[in-house]
Amino acid sequence: MLNVTIWNEFVHEKIHDEVKAVYPEGLHMALAEGLKNPEFHIRTATLDEPEHGLTEEVLNSTDVLLWWGHMAHDRVEDAIVGKVVKRVLDGMGLIVLHSGHFSKPFKALLGTSCDLKWREAGEQEILWSVNPSHPIASGVNSQIILEHEEMYGEFFDIPTPDELIFVSNFAGGEVFRSGCTFKRGQGNIFYFRPGHETYPTYYNPEILKVISNGIRWAAANAYAFKPVFGNSKPVRTLGVLV
Repeated sequence: MLNVTIWNEFVHEKIHDEVKAVYPEGLHMALAEGLKNPEFHIRTATLDEPEHGLTEEVLNSTDVLLWWGHMAHDRVEDAIVGKVVKRVLDGMGLIVLHSGHFSKPFKALLGTSCDLKWREAGEQEILWSVNPSHPIASGVNSQIILEHEEMYGEFFDIPTPDELIFVSNFAGGEVFRSGCTFKRGQGNIFYFRPGHETYPTYYNPEILKVISNGIRWAAANAYAFKPVFGNSKPVRTLGVLV
């Protein structure tokens, strides 16, 4: 069984009625319910909990961490960011959702601004599967149509992805790299674009299927053998130099 921690800042749902109407218990709880599966042991964590809910015990027992944030990126403590980054480098999987592209852990791991174009107009998005043989795309339709979503557009300031799984196009004409994978240290990272807080995207079975696949893929190295660095003793007896 994979240990999955869903982190959500849980701010919009408390102060914006239009968001609370869509996700009355929070995005994290909608995801936890939608991803419920005998393969996954799911817990949630939010910004206002002690250590943002990401204690050493939680992080060290997490195979895959999902991250959703938007309006409170700056409130995430740098010490916690450092612990998340270290766990990813040591092998924990990380799935960054929607506006989590601006989160401190994602930016720290990718090393770029992770900036992009955006427009909130409730327009249609079509996610095209451009790597259908990839495990994250397994069993997913060649296109996923979301009738209402926020637009994200290129240029998306990220390093060239290791793999591109999905590309979106929007009613306004923009395109976007919506499903990207990266390797950092021993950890697998999957960025998946959909999920604006005022639209019911996280109730969509196809979106949940992609995220479930992403969890399985990202978990591959959660407890990988850690490389040993520094001064090293020989594995064979060295001859004496004369």
